Amino acid sequence: MNLNGLLAAVREHAAYAQLLNTAAAAGTPLQLSRAARVPVLATLAQDLARPLLVLVARSDRALVLQEELECWTGSAPLLFSEPNSLFYDRTPRGARALRQRMGCLAACSAPAPGAPASRIIIASARALLTRTLPPADFAAHLHVLQAGGNLPLNQMLASWLAAGYSQETVVVEPGQFCRRGGIIDIWPITSLQPVRIELFGDEIERMREFEPGTQRSTDLVERVSIVPAREALPASGPELAARLQATWPGAQAVAETGSSSSIAEDLMRLAAGVPFPELEFYLPWLHPESATLLDYMPADCLVVADDWEAFEDTVQEFEEQALELRAEQIAARQLPADAPAPHVSWSDLQDQLSTMPLVILGGQQREEADSGLAADFAPGPRLGGQIPPLVDLLHKLRADGDHVVIVSRQAARLAELWGEHAPYHAPVELVDFVPQAGSALFVQGALAEGWVLRLEPHTKGAAEKRMHLLTDAEIFGWSRPEPRQRTLRRAAAAAPETAFEEFQPGDLVVHLEHGIGQFTELVTRTLHETEREYLLVIYENGDHLYVPITQADQLSRYIGPDERTPELSRLGSAEWPRARDQARHAAEVLAQELLDLYARRAAAPGYAFSADARWQQELAASFPYTETEDQQRAIAAVTEDMERPRPMDRLICGDVGYGKTEVALRAAFKAIADSKQVAILVPTTVLAQQHFQTFQRRLQAFPVRVEMLSRFRNAAQQRQIIKELAAGTIDIIIGTHRLVQADVQFKDLGLLIIDEEQRFGVTHKEHLKSMRTTLDILTLTATPIPRTLYLSLTGVRDISTINTPPNERLPVITHVGPFKEHVLRQAILRELDRQGQVFFVHNRVQTIETVRAKLAALLPEARLTVAHGQMPEKQLEQVMAEFIRGEHDVLLCTSIIESGLDIPNANTLIVDRADTFGLAQLYQLRGRVGRGANRAYAYFLHSTQGRKRITEDARERLQTIAEQTELGAGYSIAMRDLEMRGAGDILGKRQSGYIAAVGFHLYTRLLRKAVNQLRASSNGDGRELPSWDLSLISVDLPLEVGIPPGYIPDQALRVRLYRRLAELSTEQSIAEMRSELEDRFGALPAALRNLLYQLRVKLRAYSAGVEAVGTQGGLISLRSRFWESDAARTTLTDVLPAGSRISKGKIWLPREPDPAQWKPLLFTTLDKLAAAFNRA
Repeated sequence: MNLNGLLAAVREHAAYAQLLNTAAAAGTPLQLSRAARVPVLATLAQDLARPLLVLVARSDRALVLQEELECWTGSAPLLFSEPNSLFYDRTPRGARALRQRMGCLAACSAPAPGAPASRIIIASARALLTRTLPPADFAAHLHVLQAGGNLPLNQMLASWLAAGYSQETVVVEPGQFCRRGGIIDIWPITSLQPVRIELFGDEIERMREFEPGTQRSTDLVERVSIVPAREALPASGPELAARLQATWPGAQAVAETGSSSSIAEDLMRLAAGVPFPELEFYLPWLHPESATLLDYMPADCLVVADDWEAFEDTVQEFEEQALELRAEQIAARQLPADAPAPHVSWSDLQDQLSTMPLVILGGQQREEADSGLAADFAPGPRLGGQIPPLVDLLHKLRADGDHVVIVSRQAARLAELWGEHAPYHAPVELVDFVPQAGSALFVQGALAEGWVLRLEPHTKGAAEKRMHLLTDAEIFGWSRPEPRQRTLRRAAAAAPETAFEEFQPGDLVVHLEHGIGQFTELVTRTLHETEREYLLVIYENGDHLYVPITQADQLSRYIGPDERTPELSRLGSAEWPRARDQARHAAEVLAQELLDLYARRAAAPGYAFSADARWQQELAASFPYTETEDQQRAIAAVTEDMERPRPMDRLICGDVGYGKTEVALRAAFKAIADSKQVAILVPTTVLAQQHFQTFQRRLQAFPVRVEMLSRFRNAAQQRQIIKELAAGTIDIIIGTHRLVQADVQFKDLGLLIIDEEQRFGVTHKEHLKSMRTTLDILTLTATPIPRTLYLSLTGVRDISTINTPPNERLPVITHVGPFKEHVLRQAILRELDRQGQVFFVHNRVQTIETVRAKLAALLPEARLTVAHGQMPEKQLEQVMAEFIRGEHDVLLCTSIIESGLDIPNANTLIVDRADTFGLAQLYQLRGRVGRGANRAYAYFLHSTQGRKRITEDARERLQTIAEQTELGAGYSIAMRDLEMRGAGDILGKRQSGYIAAVGFHLYTRLLRKAVNQLRASSNGDGRELPSWDLSLISVDLPLEVGIPPGYIPDQALRVRLYRRLAELSTEQSIAEMRSELEDRFGALPAALRNLLYQLRVKLRAYSAGVEAVGTQGGLISLRSRFWESDAARTTLTDVLPAGSRISKGKIWLPREPDPAQWKPLLFTTLDKLAAAFNRA
């Protein structure tokens, strides 16, 4: 959305012209209302052509201003972020905050060629107070590279390390670089994309951007700026470490702040001169002359204060808090008594600001103004969602000849209402003109609030006109969706090979032919005078198996259904083949059951819903965020299912907070568009209340009635709702298990949506199962479905996975540690400082009031409330509603919040006695925070006293949850817990024994093969698929094959690439892999070219029915049971080259000494055999 054209109305105002002429005057308050400040600021930014520094009190206002200014100017201002940590707090500043802060410093110190002079930087009080890198140090570590220029490699790599960049094997995040011979990858901290630099000697031959997810290069670039990656540089670390070690008694103490390392570990890293997450904590020591953003601002910068009184008050509040925190940290021995301050003082800040021109837009105590801009801006009328008053207002404004602009997420629907009485145009997103008098312009989008502006008459004596800007706030009473944080880059993606789990020495693995063993290492052995790499696996009695790297796909990591460790297999025994065959038979039985169920459902008559109409498009347009690609695919799949004349039964699987509810809402709206009723079944009353409010809010502009049936409704209300359901006057009903009781009847139920079906009891599940063959059912779950299982069920179970996090979603910073009061207080204060809220989970109702008293004494400044499942329904409903409205700071509760609760303003979670929770519970609880724009924190605290001391199992669970913090971690976190639970929900518990015997990955592989075989048979394809996997085909040719360590030195990366190479199953994928390797690592060595050749041989052998390709006695041998019959041997005579021999089950081909001669002959022969095999 771009409203730039409306700024003409501000620009033509006489009072604005006066402001423009006197903008350099010091500190004149304009007393503008909050809504009016943004268009005035946007107009100033365009007209002044000079840098603007906008000061706001807090970070939430900074985000709102950033998003709103983009709506008015078409480009987003820069945001000088607050660090994630409080003053004197060792918590890392956060990668996003660092990138945004360094981006602002770079824009001031080294603006890109062609950058506009009128850039805007927004800074909150705490962001401005926080010290940063001195400009001289920034300039010393700034490097600009040009194609064709010189790059002294070793010197430059050392300087990047000194500038805070980390050297990695693969670049997937800003602030990283890696070197592979003459190819250098680096992701500058302020760049959208990483860059690949190709050198010829010391000359930069060319530079290209590349995609981190595929590692493939894309566009050529001529110029790259590399700025420091950190606000504190580690070069002075060794000297500081020695000084602190000698003078700070607490240096050896373990930090209890929940940070990822102890202070002692920090000192070790400082001594090594390397960057680490908590480095900025030591910035005042490392850079005694540290600066603020003001030291970077150009001389012609204009400072604009959003609300000067609020800014002053907030600065003073932070100063007082910093003194309090300093005293607490010194007392807890977390800070030396003589530690330098991490912030500047308010007096120093005032001295700097006094030398800069200042414009004050507004203030907390807004005076009544009778002239100028302030007097001519007025708030818009509040209509509270009542459509008739809106229609009357639009009539009046049209009759008065006023200009009307309506910005709404429901712009299309509102335009229809206007169109019933006057001509209108379809909603737009770009506004490049002021609408004519007496007309209305509808804009698809969202603003925080609107206003009414008195316009300057164009002729003397002309009637006074006004421009009315109406938003969802005035029309519906909606608040604008919480602003999303901006990043300087696309979301980081893992390198493609990270999808293949890395084998660590000691891991249990499963070999397809030999069973369960223990991976030891990657070793090099010489065979037939050829050196090759092997994966060494140890079996029972210490037997060694050397697995060629070309057969890496025969290995998978062992994952069982529980924590029990299986016994190692014995090489050569019959036990493993027997266990594998039993699992294969079980997989075939299950595959048949799944196919039969799928076929019955496909044959059952169902209701085919109509294609999407205009209202569905309007609802989609009103979604306040951008759908992820996975969300779009899920919505499309559900739409396609519902439009088919058979019952839908689709599972939507996505991590917590990934947007499953929006998929359900679109499906529900599609059903009611065909006059069908929709039931939404949820496991808890709190979640029912949340869904009820969400659906009501999103569907408010449409003639849809949404109701809720749960214990939040009294008996009389429930009876009335049930009566209206039967009469058909309720369109959508949201409820708990109460919905599936016998007295609940529908007039015409068309869609059932089930949220977390596994949380319902056996009786309820059986009732739901009986509905599946006659009704469209959509099931939502946050329980992860393993990728291998998902692939196995393709074609027999309708599953959509949402693996992509919402745009700008941040991982939750997770802390695990003992319960300490100063840690608790600091965590809650950090959240309150940014106007946020806190979940405090204490899972014992009997002692929850005792905990409340302790918290009240520890945090007198916080507003506390309590919620648990044993409270009276009305009281619980009231407490939750008050917390959602922001009337309480801390919600002390049981695990009642575990499922699906979404409160974007609550971004700190504290779990008391976290050691008593299961891993799945901890993960679900952590999913309650981190859904908004702010960085979220989760504290999992445990006791250290007496009988409450943490057990070893609990310690492992907490360690796992602390380590797995990346977005979508539900798909990798504790496969034994979450993923196996997901597998059990779909496959059934009886399969767990077979999974234990052969491991989860091999079981799903067997299931996939069984499904494919049965589907091929049911499709009328009489020929059986080969009875072996592609991975079992052996290719052993007299060629040096592998990835030389000199080409890719990192062993772990080589192992992952070997596994990825072994999985390639088409010529196209091999060709793409070759291009990728050349792009990433340079020209392929001969051994790697040979490895790719062998993979192509393997594909051809599979197509030809050949089980093994090797050499013997100077000949090439092909082994296959398919060529044993006399008829087959007759066919072979026609296709084999001269000099070939045929014996029982084997074909012998001539082999010349030069591989350049026999390699193409082998290809040609296999292709001919494949053609003959497919005709057979």
